[in-house]
Amino acid sequence: METKPIGAIVSVPAFEPGRGGGHLTRCAKLTADLRAMGRQAFLFLSTYSEGIDKLFSSMNFNTEWLVKEDGLRDIRADIECIVLDYFRTLPQEFARWKKIAPVIGIDEGGVKRDSFDFLVDILVPQKLSKPPANITDPSLLKFPPKALIKKRKADGILRILVSFGQEDPAGFGPVVANALTEKNYADMEITLLRGGLGTGNRGIDVIPNLAEYLGEYDLVITHYGITAYEALYAGTSVLLVNPTRYHEKLSKAAGFYTIGSKFFHAKGKTINIFFVSLRLCSFVRNKNRINSLKKRCKDLSVRYGLDKKSGISLATLVNGLSPIVNRHCPVCSAGTSGGSVARFNDRTYRRCYKYGIIYMDRVCPPPIEYEREYFFEKYEEQYGKTYIEDFPNLMAMARLRLKFIKGIREHAIERGEFYFGNVTSDNSFLPLSPTVLDIGCAYGPFLLAAREEGFSPVGIDPAEEAVRYVQRELGIPAVHGFFPNGSLLGLPASYDIITLWYVIEHFRDCVSVLAEIKKLLKPGGILAFSTPSFSGISGRVSLKRFLERSPGDHWTIWSPKTSVRALALAGFKVKKIVVRGHHPERFPLLGKFAKSKKSPVYWLLLAISRIFRLGDTFEVYAQAEKNKS
Repeated sequence: METKPIGAIVSVPAFEPGRGGGHLTRCAKLTADLRAMGRQAFLFLSTYSEGIDKLFSSMNFNTEWLVKEDGLRDIRADIECIVLDYFRTLPQEFARWKKIAPVIGIDEGGVKRDSFDFLVDILVPQKLSKPPANITDPSLLKFPPKALIKKRKADGILRILVSFGQEDPAGFGPVVANALTEKNYADMEITLLRGGLGTGNRGIDVIPNLAEYLGEYDLVITHYGITAYEALYAGTSVLLVNPTRYHEKLSKAAGFYTIGSKFFHAKGKTINIFFVSLRLCSFVRNKNRINSLKKRCKDLSVRYGLDKKSGISLATLVNGLSPIVNRHCPVCSAGTSGGSVARFNDRTYRRCYKYGIIYMDRVCPPPIEYEREYFFEKYEEQYGKTYIEDFPNLMAMARLRLKFIKGIREHAIERGEFYFGNVTSDNSFLPLSPTVLDIGCAYGPFLLAAREEGFSPVGIDPAEEAVRYVQRELGIPAVHGFFPNGSLLGLPASYDIITLWYVIEHFRDCVSVLAEIKKLLKPGGILAFSTPSFSGISGRVSLKRFLERSPGDHWTIWSPKTSVRALALAGFKVKKIVVRGHHPERFPLLGKFAKSKKSPVYWLLLAISRIFRLGDTFEVYAQAEKNKS
């Protein structure tokens, strides 16, 4: 398989006035970290200001990594994915970036959230992660090594850091600091950190690598955001004062202790200073509350894995991405649906709004190669025997399938729908026995059964060893390659039957595959394939669990109903559907009583499964229709 070249990653933060500086800081760090890993990365800013320049200077951020509108056009062809850290992305903004490359959302809370190709929630708690993200993990924040965290002095002084981000649009920092310093407690030391984007004069400037110094404090007072988690990592207690109800909602869902937001307003116009002073001073002077808060924060640190050494960072995660995303349904070419069916760490599933096929987008190519291991070790893990050891069973199944194919073909011949005359691509003649092309033939059980039934079979498969086995051990023509790109030179130019047994789901682009099959089939020829079904009992009980267990190289998930519609679009008329893979033990409630064939419940549920076609796999037998003139 060809290796996809690694492209550029563009990070796009929210940085307009009132949005704070956390998004900008996070994207700048992400860009710098990706650059340090050798990845081509850029930070997109539509405008630039003195405050931003000051922030970049404190971070030692190289402004040559910035890209604006004009520069974006120059690198557009090289962009592999877009990282939007935009808080709540507007639909028109999302549509703009989606046209350029796959879009990764960081802590996205907008109406287009579920349209993102991949979602990473770092600061959005799992219970509020709706629709669910692919990954929800606060430990993705970049933390310094534990050894670099400065330690607090044991001198009896309660050291408190007040920090409300780069911008502090509500003006909470000075209010909170004033409320605490007015009492002038001798055993308390208050530090107000002024953000780089703020306009106030009080407080100290930005502390570079703040996370390394949070361990010097006993308490950090901030709003819900990155600093709160950095404090947990440093082993410092956190008390939150939130500017908005949304921040308050996030705080409670994450488990932090918060003063409350109903007395505060984002514009900072009606802050009740008396209440702030009363609540905060009462809290910090109460040793029981401080000790209780310390225990709570320690428990939170363990819950989020922040008590351990720093793990994988956001930059490491993003650097490993090489998204494979469908712009259209891979079976019918219709536009993609708006929302996802399910999301997992490495993939997102969507449903075609037109024909109902479920298809997969991946953040990286599937780590599966179709060689010896696939048919031996992997096959044995799933079925308890290797592919070769399972050959007799596979042959028996092939004979059943050939019986259906023969019946359909005989009816077609009676109606005069078959056209004969077998000629190879190099103009040599073949006998008039029905020709069969088995795509994904593996080690050839279907080919061997077809030859025994009087057919002239040939195969194609990407596994080179399997093809050699078919050629040398079975004496059947076969070629090595990926259909439809593999060469069929020397094989028949057209076929009576083309089959794909548990193969069609492995194609990312079924439109071109079905079109090529239609071209290779004689008028009235038969297409037959088998594939897993999402409408079986497993998918009905829990579609999410069914998809989670679906192999990582199954790009499309079909059902009997959707296959009829999709094949009609491709020029095939379905003649027969056989539902298989019945599992009475997978039924809810009664399934636990149907694990043995000796149980009457087993046979009852098996009958229900067959009547209502609830098997987890199915076979389709379709006939190629004549092209309309």
